[in-house]
Amino acid sequence: TMQASHWLRDPTAETQPLKRPRVAPPSSLDGLTIGLFDIGKTRSPEFLDRLETQLNARGLATRRYGKPTNAKVATPQIVQKVVEEVDAVVIGLSD
Repeated sequence: TMQASHWLRDPTAETQPLKRPRVAPPSSLDGLTIGLFDIGKTRSPEFLDRLETQLNARGLATRRYGKPTNAKVATPQIVQKVVEEVDAVVIGLSD
């Protein structure tokens, strides 16, 4: 039998995960708007604040998004806003 540590977990909280092709990362961030997504974990805001300062200093536009708590999944409305408004996303994890 397979040990639990060898199982893959789907972090998307989808009840029926879809297989999706990986999106190629941009060759450059120049001219892109970067989304900074707070998942509601402790210290995520501090990490994203520092990252936002550095991105803005490089002339990059940023937009902030987040979940109210780490125990809840992002609503479809929040996910749709991210898709429509930014070109790339950084998710602030803290563990």
